[in-house]
Amino acid sequence: MNAAHPILTCAEAKEFEATLFAGNEVAEWAAMQQAGRAVADAILKDFEEICGFPNEGTVLVLAGKGHNAGDAMIAAQRIVERYPLTCVEVVFLLGERTLRPLAQRAWRDLQPTAAKRTAAKMRSYDVVIDGVFGFQFRAPLDESVAKVLHDVNELPVRLRAAVDLPSGLDEADAFRADFTYATGIVKTPLLTLPNAGRLRYLDLGFFQIGGKSVCNLISDKLDRVLTSEVLDPLRGLRASRSDKRTYGHLFIVGGSRGYPGAVLMSVLAALHSGAGLVTAFVPESLVAAFAARAPEAMWVGWPETPEGGLALEGSHLLRARIARATALLIGPGLGREAETMALVKDIVGQSSVPLVIDADALQPDIVAAGTAPRILTPHAGEFARIERAITKEAITIKKDPVTCIHSGTTRYHGFFGGPVLARGGSGDILAGLTGGLLAQAPADLTGAAARAVVWHGMAADHLARTHGQVAVTITQLIDFLPAVLRS
Repeated sequence: MNAAHPILTCAEAKEFEATLFAGNEVAEWAAMQQAGRAVADAILKDFEEICGFPNEGTVLVLAGKGHNAGDAMIAAQRIVERYPLTCVEVVFLLGERTLRPLAQRAWRDLQPTAAKRTAAKMRSYDVVIDGVFGFQFRAPLDESVAKVLHDVNELPVRLRAAVDLPSGLDEADAFRADFTYATGIVKTPLLTLPNAGRLRYLDLGFFQIGGKSVCNLISDKLDRVLTSEVLDPLRGLRASRSDKRTYGHLFIVGGSRGYPGAVLMSVLAALHSGAGLVTAFVPESLVAAFAARAPEAMWVGWPETPEGGLALEGSHLLRARIARATALLIGPGLGREAETMALVKDIVGQSSVPLVIDADALQPDIVAAGTAPRILTPHAGEFARIERAITKEAITIKKDPVTCIHSGTTRYHGFFGGPVLARGGSGDILAGLTGGLLAQAPADLTGAAARAVVWHGMAADHLARTHGQVAVTITQLIDFLPAVLRS
């Protein structure tokens, strides 16, 4: 998948960059400029989640001696260019005289608009940019550096940004980041560091400009980071000679009187996915209200159990229509009645179309039933429940702060989104998107999963930057799906 870039160990990243730049300081300086500016732009975007960067903001740069220090100082300079009244202070944790040539050059460029500070005079800041250590850090932390990082962690700071990796990695007094901006290459420690905060991958084009010798270093990497380019197939013009059948027909089976909203959210998301047709099979008592809310879908009323779930006797409704479907989503809002679970197992076992299995349908005997290709969408608890039942052919979207798609031996990591998604219904919207995208490309399960994860996460970023993280509802996420494709 071209829209997913390899995640490297620190040693691999060192070898990759050495091969890529071959000691050419002109190319290294250009890359440093690009990295620093990308960090600044990303910080300012993420700052929008907390009302935007102030006109008279304050920035503290923690500088080491190498490229990370240069990246951090260039980022600060970029912020000053955007906000000229910004006050920048720089603390050299290893001493100004230790700066390497390119970092020294970045400091000379920043110096007219910045003040050199001692650690003892640090105060409160809008942003702290950590550029002390890069991926070549070796534990343990020097005692004096650890003291400064500890003090910075205690300061009142609105946004703490780490360049590439948090300085100190997971040492006791390591820098505690709100965001870590991986510049050019994502390094494997980022996937497990508890103090890295939210992860952002800043693609600097390293994997496009590298020659054959560079590509040979990364050809077999099993961990990859997804980029926004995975959505490019959805951004182009559609064929002029097409109709609703061109773009697939998604069937959705779900809902219960106890959990009516989940399946409706999945349907609303599927309707925004670009699928040509969406048919929803839901308890018959819900049809009238749902049809009024989403008339674009076709609603089929299903006989109900006494408790309001889907009854076994309704299976003929699906069997009579299944030949029209190109994908089937099953699970949102089902509940766990024994009769409904038996029905779902039978549907999955007999399915002739690719499946998305979600929510209460994520039970070991259900996910292992039948032979149809499938995408599973568990959160951490559900994953633990079904892990032993997952076959190697299944595609699994494991929902976490960093969502991971398991596809064969390859893992695709999605860095988009954030705490704004920590709401009930977020997974129902992701399931609807996944199902709708799978209906349009039923032979490309990995691609459908990747596009859904990135689209969902990027819409969450847009939502949080527009309305903040707190006073929003999860259905507002759907309103930001179009903006992602047009950005």
